[in-house]
Amino acid sequence: MESRVPWIPGFARWPHEEESAKRRGKALRERVPRSAHGRPPSGTWRRPPVDAVTDAVAAPADVSTVSPAFGAAVDAVEESNAGRIPELIPLRVGRMAASPFAFLRGSAGLMAADLADAPVTGAGAQICGDAHAANFGLYADARGRLVMDINDFDETVHGPWEWDVKRLATSLVLAGRQAGAAEDVCRAAAYDAVGAYRRTMRLLARLPVLDAWNAVADEELVTHADAHDLLGTIEQVSEKARRNTGAKFAARATEAVGDGGRRFTEAPPVLRRVPDAEAAAVAGALDGYLRTVGEDRLPLLARYAVHDVAHRVVGTGSVGTRSYVVLLLDHLGEPLVLQVKEARASALLAYVAKAGFPNEPVEHEGRRVVLGQKRMQVVSDFLLGWTQIGAVPYQVRQFRNRKGSVDPAALPPGLLDDYGRMTGALLARAHSHSADPRLIAGYCGKSEELDEAVADFAVAYADRTEADHADLLAAIRAGRLPAEVES
Repeated sequence: MESRVPWIPGFARWPHEEESAKRRGKALRERVPRSAHGRPPSGTWRRPPVDAVTDAVAAPADVSTVSPAFGAAVDAVEESNAGRIPELIPLRVGRMAASPFAFLRGSAGLMAADLADAPVTGAGAQICGDAHAANFGLYADARGRLVMDINDFDETVHGPWEWDVKRLATSLVLAGRQAGAAEDVCRAAAYDAVGAYRRTMRLLARLPVLDAWNAVADEELVTHADAHDLLGTIEQVSEKARRNTGAKFAARATEAVGDGGRRFTEAPPVLRRVPDAEAAAVAGALDGYLRTVGEDRLPLLARYAVHDVAHRVVGTGSVGTRSYVVLLLDHLGEPLVLQVKEARASALLAYVAKAGFPNEPVEHEGRRVVLGQKRMQVVSDFLLGWTQIGAVPYQVRQFRNRKGSVDPAALPPGLLDDYGRMTGALLARAHSHSADPRLIAGYCGKSEELDEAVADFAVAYADRTEADHADLLAAIRAGRLPAEVES
């Protein structure tokens, strides 16, 4: 019997074809076998070997004659520096130069350029775009309870789900190498992360939709991912996260002024005061921000007065972008700190289009980041919003909202695979909010073929990243790129 209610766009049609999504996922294997995600043929990546750089740097009499030998990695760093605050570019380069893992963290666009030339399944999701292992962590929900999820969305777009998986797997190999883990341990962490992603997606595909949407609750995560050995580390990080609040930051980074208020104190280069006109522009932009948060939040924000604005450097890939902290105080002088962070176009945008995922024109880059975050996280910062200062778009969020994270490069080797399984499960949960888990589960299947392939890819791309990092160091030594090392 047909429904007497016509089909409404935005909803599914009835009757459901229960197995169609799973069948479509399996059919994708015919076009892109799971083994195709493994180590690519030699020469696939378009960058010259490091040996070409070494000879050029040996006698760097004229940088202009040396620079072509540095290849695409250094070119990409220079291109990504465009539009950033010039005096902060050496700090960004210095942070990326710290290790191959740090280089990966600052070069999401470079990896996307390589992935766009590799096989792509054609199945899309809202992807993080920068799902490396250090971009998972803890933060507080509206009631102050700790939540664990992906926590960086500067590059988020609609794109191939497997790009996030490959970036996570590669980052685990690099983090493990930095920690001194044996090569088989590093590969096992990547392998386990993909396996956890695959198994979690298959679990979600079997559940009723509402159950799947809320499945893999944080309190079940350690058991679900078989990451029991990591429990002590998570508890330590949780204790630090509970103390990592805006109020604690304000107590350390501000000083009292004569009217009973407070203002930020200089701590260059990370925290610096800004001219009055710049501070006024940032504070004035909060009016636009208020129109992007839920109306139920407005009475809360109305109880705070804006006291001061400063510029604060954040992240690795974000260094050099305009990022402000805004100090607000309530009637008791208790602080709330908001971060107003420049939202640049996603570094992945051109590459996801090349891979067959053209995104709709972006109305506002801050809005893109916020909506992408809300699509992927189970629960998001309840004060998320966006605004604009002149022609520059910004995202707005709480600063130091009980955030905490595991440093994968500091983990004992025996815990790296546990961390890989946990982050793999979290990534599957995030993707399932925008993609039908039956489709992705149908492609991933029951076997470990995808796990093996992506683990091989991760090792190969970690090698490539180490070569890129060596190119960066050579360019710094030759004087092509300025670098500042933090004390």
